[in-house]
Amino acid sequence: MEAALAASPSRKFLPSLGILLVAGGLLLLGWVAYSFLQPGPAPYRYQLAEEGGVERFAALGLEAWPDLKIGRYEIRVEGIDQPVAVGHVARRAAAAPVMLDWDNRSGEPLVFADTRLAEVKVLAQAIAKHTPKDALVLGWWDTSRQLRLLAGRETAFDTHLGEPLIAPAPWQGRNRPIAKYERAFWGSSPEAAETQRFHRFAEALTADAATGAAMLRELAGKREAYVVVHVADLYKLGLLHPDRLGIAYKDFPVKGDMHGPIAFVKRWMLDKKYSAYTLHELSESQARVYFLTDERSGNTLLAQTLPLTTSRPAELEALQLVYQHGGYWVYKIPASDG
Repeated sequence: MEAALAASPSRKFLPSLGILLVAGGLLLLGWVAYSFLQPGPAPYRYQLAEEGGVERFAALGLEAWPDLKIGRYEIRVEGIDQPVAVGHVARRAAAAPVMLDWDNRSGEPLVFADTRLAEVKVLAQAIAKHTPKDALVLGWWDTSRQLRLLAGRETAFDTHLGEPLIAPAPWQGRNRPIAKYERAFWGSSPEAAETQRFHRFAEALTADAATGAAMLRELAGKREAYVVVHVADLYKLGLLHPDRLGIAYKDFPVKGDMHGPIAFVKRWMLDKKYSAYTLHELSESQARVYFLTDERSGNTLLAQTLPLTTSRPAELEALQLVYQHGGYWVYKIPASDG
Protein backbone atom coordinates (compact mmCIF):
# COMPACT_ATOMS: atom_id res chain seq x y z
CA MET A 1 0.00 0.00 0.00
CA GLU A 2 1.47 3.32 -1.07
CA ALA A 3 1.31 6.19 1.41
CA ALA A 4 3.13 9.30 2.58
CA LEU A 5 4.63 10.77 5.76
CA ALA A 6 3.79 14.19 7.08
CA ALA A 7 6.72 16.26 8.01
CA SER A 8 7.76 19.35 9.85
CA PRO A 9 8.77 22.35 7.73
CA SER A 10 12.40 21.80 8.62
CA ARG A 11 12.54 18.56 6.65
CA LYS A 12 13.48 18.56 2.97
CA PHE A 13 12.19 17.01 -0.28
CA LEU A 14 13.34 15.46 -3.64
CA PRO A 15 12.93 15.97 -7.54
CA SER A 16 12.02 13.58 -10.45
CA LEU A 17 11.01 13.00 -14.14
CA GLY A 18 7.58 13.03 -15.80
CA ILE A 19 4.75 12.61 -13.31
CA LEU A 20 4.46 9.42 -11.33
CA LEU A 21 1.49 9.65 -9.02
CA VAL A 22 1.75 7.12 -6.24
CA ALA A 23 -1.38 7.35 -4.12
CA GLY A 24 -1.78 5.86 -0.68
CA GLY A 25 -4.09 3.02 0.20
CA LEU A 26 -6.44 0.85 -1.84
CA LEU A 27 -9.71 1.98 -3.35
CA LEU A 28 -12.75 -0.12 -2.41
CA LEU A 29 -13.31 -2.74 -5.09
CA GLY A 30 -17.00 -2.07 -5.30
CA TRP A 31 -16.38 1.63 -5.89
CA VAL A 32 -13.84 0.89 -8.64
CA ALA A 33 -16.16 -1.52 -10.41
CA TYR A 34 -19.15 0.79 -10.22
CA SER A 35 -17.26 3.90 -11.30
CA PHE A 36 -15.63 2.13 -14.22
CA LEU A 37 -18.70 0.38 -15.61
CA GLN A 38 -21.41 3.01 -15.13
CA PRO A 39 -21.66 5.82 -17.70
CA GLY A 40 -23.35 9.13 -17.09
CA PRO A 41 -22.95 11.99 -14.60
CA ALA A 42 -20.34 12.67 -11.94
CA PRO A 43 -19.61 9.45 -10.02
CA TYR A 44 -20.05 11.14 -6.63
CA ARG A 45 -22.20 13.74 -4.90
CA TYR A 46 -21.87 16.18 -2.01
CA GLN A 47 -24.47 15.30 0.61
CA LEU A 48 -25.15 17.82 3.37
CA ALA A 49 -24.96 16.03 6.73
CA GLU A 50 -25.06 18.99 9.14
CA GLU A 51 -24.95 22.77 9.04
CA GLY A 52 -25.04 25.74 11.36
CA GLY A 53 -22.93 28.49 12.87
CA VAL A 54 -19.36 28.06 14.07
CA GLU A 55 -20.61 27.29 17.60
CA ARG A 56 -22.18 24.11 16.26
CA PHE A 57 -18.80 22.98 14.98
CA ALA A 58 -16.73 23.76 18.06
CA ALA A 59 -14.15 21.11 17.22
CA LEU A 60 -13.07 23.14 14.18
CA GLY A 61 -11.99 26.08 16.36
CA LEU A 62 -13.48 28.81 14.18
CA GLU A 63 -14.52 31.14 17.01
CA ALA A 64 -12.45 33.95 15.47
CA TRP A 65 -14.85 33.95 12.49
CA PRO A 66 -18.30 34.04 14.15
CA ASP A 67 -20.07 35.26 11.00
CA LEU A 68 -19.36 32.08 9.04
CA LYS A 69 -21.99 29.48 8.24
CA ILE A 70 -20.57 25.96 8.20
CA GLY A 71 -21.78 22.85 6.43
CA ARG A 72 -20.43 19.34 6.86
CA TYR A 73 -20.67 17.42 3.62
CA GLU A 74 -20.22 13.73 3.00
CA ILE A 75 -18.95 12.73 -0.42
CA ARG A 76 -21.05 9.78 -1.44
CA VAL A 77 -20.61 7.19 -4.20
CA GLU A 78 -23.48 4.95 -5.28
CA GLY A 79 -23.05 1.40 -3.95
CA ILE A 80 -20.71 2.39 -1.09
CA ASP A 81 -22.23 2.51 2.39
CA GLN A 82 -19.71 4.90 3.93
CA PRO A 83 -18.68 8.35 2.63
CA VAL A 84 -15.44 8.29 0.66
CA ALA A 85 -14.58 11.75 2.01
CA VAL A 86 -15.92 14.36 4.41
CA GLY A 87 -15.45 18.10 4.04
CA HIS A 88 -16.39 21.24 5.93
CA VAL A 89 -17.61 24.07 3.73
CA ALA A 90 -17.88 27.69 4.88
CA ARG A 91 -19.60 30.73 3.48
CA ARG A 92 -20.12 34.31 4.52
CA ALA A 93 -23.58 35.75 3.84
CA ALA A 94 -24.48 35.15 0.19
CA ALA A 95 -20.91 34.62 -1.02
CA ALA A 96 -19.85 31.42 -2.78
CA PRO A 97 -18.95 28.47 -0.51
CA VAL A 98 -15.32 27.64 0.28
CA MET A 99 -13.87 24.24 1.21
CA LEU A 100 -12.12 24.59 4.57
CA ASP A 101 -10.92 21.07 5.27
CA TRP A 102 -10.99 17.73 3.54
CA ASP A 103 -10.90 14.25 5.09
CA ASN A 104 -10.25 11.82 2.24
CA ARG A 105 -11.14 8.30 3.41
CA SER A 106 -10.78 6.50 0.09
CA GLY A 107 -7.02 6.03 -0.03
CA GLU A 108 -6.99 7.45 -3.58
CA PRO A 109 -6.51 11.00 -4.94
CA LEU A 110 -9.94 12.56 -4.69
CA VAL A 111 -11.18 16.06 -5.68
CA PHE A 112 -9.07 18.07 -3.17
CA ALA A 113 -5.50 17.68 -1.96
CA ASP A 114 -5.15 16.85 1.73
CA THR A 115 -4.38 19.84 3.97
CA ARG A 116 -5.07 20.64 7.64
CA LEU A 117 -7.55 23.27 8.81
CA ALA A 118 -5.46 23.89 11.95
CA GLU A 119 -2.59 25.06 9.73
CA VAL A 120 -4.85 27.17 7.50
CA LYS A 121 -6.26 29.05 10.51
CA VAL A 122 -2.84 29.92 11.90
CA LEU A 123 -1.65 31.02 8.47
CA ALA A 124 -4.73 33.21 7.90
CA GLN A 125 -4.36 34.94 11.25
CA ALA A 126 -0.66 35.58 10.64
CA ILE A 127 -1.37 37.11 7.22
CA ALA A 128 -4.18 39.27 8.63
CA LYS A 129 -1.89 40.53 11.40
CA HIS A 130 1.40 41.04 9.59
CA THR A 131 0.55 42.12 6.03
CA PRO A 132 -0.78 45.48 4.78
CA LYS A 133 -4.52 45.54 4.12
CA ASP A 134 -3.90 46.41 0.49
CA ALA A 135 -1.38 43.59 -0.07
CA LEU A 136 -2.07 40.95 -2.70
CA VAL A 137 -1.82 37.23 -1.94
CA LEU A 138 -0.69 34.85 -4.68
CA GLY A 139 -1.37 31.18 -4.05
CA TRP A 140 -3.06 28.13 -5.56
CA TRP A 141 -6.73 28.93 -6.16
CA ASP A 142 -8.00 26.69 -3.31
CA THR A 143 -5.55 28.21 -0.81
CA SER A 144 -6.35 31.68 -2.13
CA ARG A 145 -10.07 31.23 -1.51
CA GLN A 146 -9.47 30.09 2.06
CA LEU A 147 -7.21 33.05 2.79
CA ARG A 148 -9.59 35.56 1.23
CA LEU A 149 -12.34 34.20 3.50
CA LEU A 150 -10.30 33.93 6.71
CA ALA A 151 -7.62 36.61 6.34
CA GLY A 152 -9.63 39.24 4.49
CA ARG A 153 -6.86 39.96 1.98
CA GLU A 154 -7.28 40.38 -1.74
CA THR A 155 -6.13 37.31 -3.63
CA ALA A 156 -5.24 36.87 -7.27
CA PHE A 157 -7.78 34.04 -7.53
CA ASP A 158 -11.18 34.02 -5.87
CA THR A 159 -13.06 31.50 -8.01
CA HIS A 160 -13.30 27.74 -7.65
CA LEU A 161 -11.24 26.99 -10.75
CA GLY A 162 -11.24 23.20 -10.35
CA GLU A 163 -7.80 22.68 -11.89
CA PRO A 164 -6.28 20.19 -12.03
CA LEU A 165 -8.84 17.41 -11.84
CA ILE A 166 -7.90 15.19 -8.89
CA ALA A 167 -9.53 11.80 -9.38
CA PRO A 168 -8.73 8.08 -9.21
CA ALA A 169 -8.04 6.28 -12.47
CA PRO A 170 -11.57 4.80 -12.84
CA TRP A 171 -12.99 8.35 -12.93
CA GLN A 172 -10.65 9.73 -15.56
CA GLY A 173 -13.18 9.15 -18.35
CA ARG A 174 -15.70 11.39 -16.61
CA ASN A 175 -13.76 14.62 -16.59
CA ARG A 176 -16.54 16.64 -18.21
CA PRO A 177 -19.40 15.58 -15.92
CA ILE A 178 -17.14 15.98 -12.88
CA ALA A 179 -16.15 19.50 -13.96
CA LYS A 180 -19.79 20.37 -14.64
CA TYR A 181 -20.89 19.06 -11.24
CA GLU A 182 -18.11 20.91 -9.43
CA ARG A 183 -18.97 24.20 -11.14
CA ALA A 184 -22.63 23.78 -10.22
CA PHE A 185 -21.96 22.92 -6.57
CA TRP A 186 -19.47 25.72 -5.97
CA GLY A 187 -21.36 28.31 -8.01
CA SER A 188 -18.26 28.72 -10.15
CA SER A 189 -18.20 30.60 -13.46
CA PRO A 190 -14.54 31.56 -13.88
CA GLU A 191 -13.78 34.36 -16.30
CA ALA A 192 -11.20 33.75 -18.99
CA ALA A 193 -8.92 36.45 -17.57
CA GLU A 194 -8.77 34.78 -14.13
CA THR A 195 -8.12 31.37 -15.67
CA GLN A 196 -5.32 32.82 -17.76
CA ARG A 197 -3.78 34.47 -14.69
CA PHE A 198 -3.87 31.17 -12.86
CA HIS A 199 -2.18 29.37 -15.75
CA ARG A 200 0.49 32.08 -15.75
CA PHE A 201 0.93 31.59 -12.00
CA ALA A 202 1.36 27.82 -12.47
CA GLU A 203 3.86 28.41 -15.27
CA ALA A 204 5.85 30.70 -12.98
CA LEU A 205 6.12 27.92 -10.41
CA THR A 206 7.51 25.55 -13.05
CA ALA A 207 10.15 28.03 -14.24
CA ASP A 208 13.60 28.46 -12.72
CA ALA A 209 13.71 30.62 -9.58
CA ALA A 210 14.75 33.91 -11.19
CA THR A 211 12.39 33.63 -14.16
CA GLY A 212 9.49 32.42 -12.02
CA ALA A 213 9.92 35.24 -9.49
CA ALA A 214 9.87 37.80 -12.32
CA MET A 215 6.65 36.28 -13.65
CA LEU A 216 5.07 36.50 -10.18
CA ARG A 217 6.16 40.13 -9.91
CA GLU A 218 4.41 40.79 -13.21
CA LEU A 219 1.21 39.16 -11.92
CA ALA A 220 1.33 41.18 -8.70
CA GLY A 221 1.73 44.52 -10.42
CA LYS A 222 3.48 47.28 -8.46
CA ARG A 223 2.03 46.63 -5.01
CA GLU A 224 3.43 44.56 -2.19
CA ALA A 225 2.51 40.90 -2.59
CA TYR A 226 2.93 37.61 -0.79
CA VAL A 227 3.34 34.20 -2.38
CA VAL A 228 1.87 31.32 -0.37
CA VAL A 229 2.84 27.77 -1.30
CA HIS A 230 2.07 24.43 0.33
CA VAL A 231 3.85 21.11 -0.03
CA ALA A 232 0.65 19.65 -1.57
CA ASP A 233 1.07 22.17 -4.40
CA LEU A 234 3.83 19.89 -5.67
CA TYR A 235 1.24 17.22 -6.41
CA LYS A 236 -1.23 19.66 -7.97
CA LEU A 237 1.39 21.34 -10.13
CA GLY A 238 2.69 17.94 -11.22
CA LEU A 239 -0.80 16.98 -12.36
CA LEU A 240 -1.17 20.24 -14.26
CA HIS A 241 2.32 20.19 -15.82
CA PRO A 242 3.64 16.61 -15.77
CA ASP A 243 6.18 17.52 -18.45
CA ARG A 244 7.79 20.10 -16.16
CA LEU A 245 7.48 18.64 -12.67
CA GLY A 246 7.76 14.94 -11.89
CA ILE A 247 5.99 14.05 -8.64
CA ALA A 248 5.13 10.91 -6.71
CA TYR A 249 3.79 10.51 -3.20
CA LYS A 250 3.39 7.80 -0.63
CA ASP A 251 1.64 7.76 2.76
CA PHE A 252 3.39 6.24 5.75
CA PRO A 253 2.04 5.40 9.21
CA VAL A 254 3.53 7.43 12.06
CA LYS A 255 4.02 5.87 15.46
CA GLY A 256 5.85 8.15 17.84
CA ASP A 257 9.51 8.53 16.87
CA MET A 258 10.04 9.63 13.24
CA HIS A 259 13.53 8.16 12.86
CA GLY A 260 12.27 4.75 11.77
CA PRO A 261 9.82 6.09 9.15
CA ILE A 262 12.41 8.52 7.77
CA ALA A 263 14.91 5.70 7.30
CA PHE A 264 12.25 3.77 5.41
CA VAL A 265 11.45 6.84 3.27
CA LYS A 266 15.11 7.18 2.29
CA ARG A 267 15.28 3.52 1.32
CA TRP A 268 12.08 3.87 -0.68
CA MET A 269 13.49 6.90 -2.50
CA LEU A 270 16.69 5.10 -3.39
CA ASP A 271 14.82 2.01 -4.59
CA LYS A 272 12.59 4.14 -6.83
CA LYS A 273 15.53 6.28 -7.98
CA TYR A 274 13.77 9.47 -6.94
CA SER A 275 15.89 12.56 -6.45
CA ALA A 276 14.39 14.36 -3.42
CA TYR A 277 11.53 14.27 -0.92
CA THR A 278 9.60 16.32 1.61
CA LEU A 279 7.21 15.36 4.38
CA HIS A 280 3.87 16.65 5.56
CA GLU A 281 1.90 15.45 8.56
CA LEU A 282 -1.69 14.61 7.69
CA SER A 283 -2.59 13.46 11.19
CA GLU A 284 -0.95 12.14 14.34
CA SER A 285 -0.87 8.69 12.78
CA GLN A 286 -0.19 9.40 9.11
CA ALA A 287 2.32 11.41 7.12
CA ARG A 288 2.66 12.02 3.40
CA VAL A 289 5.95 12.07 1.56
CA TYR A 290 6.16 13.89 -1.75
CA PHE A 291 8.99 12.78 -4.04
CA LEU A 292 10.58 14.51 -7.00
CA THR A 293 11.13 11.89 -9.65
CA ASP A 294 14.04 13.61 -11.43
CA GLU A 295 16.71 16.20 -10.74
CA ARG A 296 15.33 18.62 -13.32
CA SER A 297 12.17 19.08 -11.26
CA GLY A 298 14.24 20.31 -8.35
CA ASN A 299 15.21 23.40 -10.34
CA THR A 300 11.64 24.71 -10.53
CA LEU A 301 10.64 27.71 -8.44
CA LEU A 302 8.07 25.70 -6.48
CA ALA A 303 10.64 23.05 -5.53
CA GLN A 304 13.07 25.77 -4.47
CA THR A 305 10.49 27.40 -2.18
CA LEU A 306 9.66 24.17 -0.31
CA PRO A 307 11.81 22.17 2.15
CA LEU A 308 12.89 19.35 -0.15
CA THR A 309 16.06 17.50 0.66
CA THR A 310 17.72 19.31 -2.25
CA SER A 311 16.49 22.87 -1.54
CA ARG A 312 17.23 25.66 0.95
CA PRO A 313 14.18 27.97 1.12
CA ALA A 314 15.78 30.32 3.68
CA GLU A 315 18.63 31.00 1.25
CA LEU A 316 16.45 31.60 -1.81
CA GLU A 317 17.43 34.95 -3.36
CA ALA A 318 14.63 35.30 -5.91
CA LEU A 319 11.97 35.65 -3.17
CA GLN A 320 12.15 36.65 0.50
CA LEU A 321 10.97 34.03 2.99
CA VAL A 322 8.90 35.75 5.70
CA TYR A 323 6.80 33.04 7.34
CA GLN A 324 6.38 29.30 7.64
CA HIS A 325 3.85 27.14 9.42
CA GLY A 326 3.14 23.45 8.92
CA GLY A 327 3.10 22.76 5.21
CA TYR A 328 2.80 26.46 4.26
CA TRP A 329 5.68 28.72 3.22
CA VAL A 330 5.14 32.45 2.63
CA TYR A 331 7.40 34.70 0.54
CA LYS A 332 7.31 38.46 0.10
CA ILE A 333 7.50 40.28 -3.22
CA PRO A 334 8.39 43.87 -2.29
CA ALA A 335 6.42 46.70 -3.87
CA SER A 336 7.84 47.72 -7.24
CA ASP A 337 9.59 51.07 -7.60
CA GLY A 338 8.80 51.25 -11.28
